[in-house]
Amino acid sequence: MSIQATMETKLKQAYSPERLVVLNESHLHAGHHHEDSGHHVTYDGTGETHFRVRIVSDVFSGMSRIDRHRSVNALLADELNGGVHALAIEPAAPGEATRW
Repeated sequence: MSIQATMETKLKQAYSPERLVVLNESHLHAGHHHEDSGHHVTYDGTGETHFRVRIVSDVFSGMSRIDRHRSVNALLADELNGGVHALAIEPAAPGEATRW
């Protein structure tokens, strides 16, 4: 199963979202550089390293923005520790305005 599919499954099970989109944005980072364990790494834009999660769920009702982010980061900790370099999170409760 792909990292994207694994993330989608975990998010659906944990949050029963009204709306969910997991975007693989790795291609947008081709040519970007970073240090990884003392090694200089250049992304080639392939693979599953950069994602954006857009999610609307009742679970987020009454939660602060930071608590929503912490919740999603904790849920996806294995993916973040296993190759996902960047995760943009856009959480909302039903009825809240979204930019997407």
